[in-house]
Amino acid sequence: MIGVGLYSRKQASSVDGFVLGGRAVGPWLTAFAFGTSYFSAVVFVGYAGQFGWKYGLSSAWIGIGNAIIGSLLAWIILGRRTKLMTQHIESRTMPDFFGTRFQSQGLRVTASIIAFVFLIPYTAGVYSGISRLFEMGFEIPYEYCVIIMSILTAVYVILGGYKATAMNDFIQGIIMLFGIVAVILAVLSAQGGLTTAVQKLAELPADGATEAGSGLFASWFGPDPWGLLGVIILTSLGTMGLPQMVGKFYSITDEAAIKRGTVISTIFAFIVAGGCYFLGGFGRLYDPVINEATGKIAYDSIVPAMLVTLPDVLIALVVLLVLSASMSTLASLVLTSSSTMTLDLIYRDKKSLPGEVEEGTIDDIVAEKVERRKVVVMRVLIMFFIAISLLIALNPPTFIAQLMGISWGALAGAFLAPFMLGLYWRGVTTASVWACFIWGVGLTVINMLLGNPINPINCGAIAMVGGFPVVWLVSLLSPKMNRETVDNIFNCYK
Repeated sequence: MIGVGLYSRKQASSVDGFVLGGRAVGPWLTAFAFGTSYFSAVVFVGYAGQFGWKYGLSSAWIGIGNAIIGSLLAWIILGRRTKLMTQHIESRTMPDFFGTRFQSQGLRVTASIIAFVFLIPYTAGVYSGISRLFEMGFEIPYEYCVIIMSILTAVYVILGGYKATAMNDFIQGIIMLFGIVAVILAVLSAQGGLTTAVQKLAELPADGATEAGSGLFASWFGPDPWGLLGVIILTSLGTMGLPQMVGKFYSITDEAAIKRGTVISTIFAFIVAGGCYFLGGFGRLYDPVINEATGKIAYDSIVPAMLVTLPDVLIALVVLLVLSASMSTLASLVLTSSSTMTLDLIYRDKKSLPGEVEEGTIDDIVAEKVERRKVVVMRVLIMFFIAISLLIALNPPTFIAQLMGISWGALAGAFLAPFMLGLYWRGVTTASVWACFIWGVGLTVINMLLGNPINPINCGAIAMVGGFPVVWLVSLLSPKMNRETVDNIFNCYK
């Protein structure tokens, strides 16, 4: 990993090189960077355990939804248009896109603050997942391993920027592919094979039922199809509104690479996400871990409890799998946070749209110095964000899925609708973007302050889907943007 960072450091001297890999990252690296940023310890330990327990084998639909909606449709709907428009308006981050596309520095600043604040719970969830596995697999305190992981991640991201991150994501993605296949085969073998394992699952009684043999946990749609749908929406639609995910489309080389990346990313998601949730579906065949303080099932311990019976070699592979998934996600999160803070808060340059005349030009030498200074600030902020994530890691919170619901719900609830519609519809207004920011963050925070009367997972799904009518209605009722400015922005698609 450090070798990759050293190899990539020459390309990380400018802001475009550090944040976007010079907008010349190929389809394989981009597809794997997208997939490994998507799936982390949160999915493997938190989501697979909790939803596998709740929905049985039907939880595999979540993985299928992640592959079709979260990967395939995300690439088809956003890939080409994001690449072309962000390059045309010289946008490097999602807050930068909002500021330039909708001609509002206020939107840019607000979006960067939302991104920074709500990426923290995501980081907490990633580390919490790792902690469970290290407690299971080693007799040494997991804190040491997390510190080493943080230092390794910091070194290669600071040295090589996005290109190093993408190259390491590719290596880590291959580990994840081999790991998930090997673990599924081992777990099914321990249960007597696929047919026997499914039969055992079918014989279990549903929650609250006294008689066995309900078959719900081995059925197509499980005991709670509507709850399952909410999880699919949250975990699949969310990718289209998360800054660290959408940013991958900024950096891909060209339109041909986008087509190849679409196929690669979808296959990766089918294997990794489908495999994780399929594995989690067999969680009820193992004795659950009960939280002594609450007397309830510790959902985050379900998958580790399944894996603790495996041979040492496979446990080592699982630890590598989760470390790989988590390091790639951590690298993506800290790079997104540092670039957003640097470019959208500290150095907030006023840009001219393509075709507009600039009021003055900056001397090339001065401009180069400013670029280098920005990269230095980003590197310092990466150390700062990794330090924050390490503090969270050393005192990890519980219930990964709830943390993820809050993080994804607020971010995608605020960003998804205005970003996607802003790529396609000229009629989106600045006021409608403000309204969606208030809607997504407001709903998530109010629900949290009221003690989560709506399950955070379902609340996140409502925030995302509800953003579309909010943007549409407010756009119809609020003052339109300057027609010439909007046409100038959309010229990139001609």
